[in-house]
Amino acid sequence: MSPKPNDPVQEQLIQARRTQILDAATAVFADKGFHRTTIKDVAKEAGIADGTIYNYFENKTALLLGILNRLNESEQREEHFAQVADADMRTSTRNYIRQRLEVMTQNGFQAFQVLLSEILVNKELRDLYYQQVIEPTFMLAEKYYQRWADEGLIKPLDIPLTTRAISGMFLGVLILRMMGDSELEQKWDDLPDLLAEIMLTGIEGDQP
Repeated sequence: MSPKPNDPVQEQLIQARRTQILDAATAVFADKGFHRTTIKDVAKEAGIADGTIYNYFENKTALLLGILNRLNESEQREEHFAQVADADMRTSTRNYIRQRLEVMTQNGFQAFQVLLSEILVNKELRDLYYQQVIEPTFMLAEKYYQRWADEGLIKPLDIPLTTRAISGMFLGVLILRMMGDSELEQKWDDLPDLLAEIMLTGIEGDQP
């Protein structure tokens, strides 16, 4: 008897297969680059038949979006923001930043570099990434930032612009790390505390 579509066991098997394929695609893209990689390469790395991949991902672009969604942790983002909102903001912000940087470290800066370079030159992928990953994340972030501003936890700044400025700070340190910045490499574990301090307090000293 075939498993029902909402069968938890079947859903776990589907998720496990998607993870297996995305792990393989990440490794091959990082090694060969996007354009030189074929679906056959990914299938070989994953240890499955070529056709199996098409049951889960339409093409290489869909694979890239899957990797980017995983790096972004799109499905868990609502939960992550809620955890920050319901706890001490300073501690939660530091923990959130640390968790995001750990995700990038675990999944490999080389893979992110390949993906980022493809986004910059591939308009179709760039548009899809913005629509499916970036824009929903900004909308969610803006909802929580507005809540914090209404509660007096943060300054009532331009909320949409604030979310983009903070995202740009994250992207900037990731790019510098990928470029081999030695200061970031040596002090990567100290970065969450510093970023949280800059975000929540700023860098202006006490006036004399």
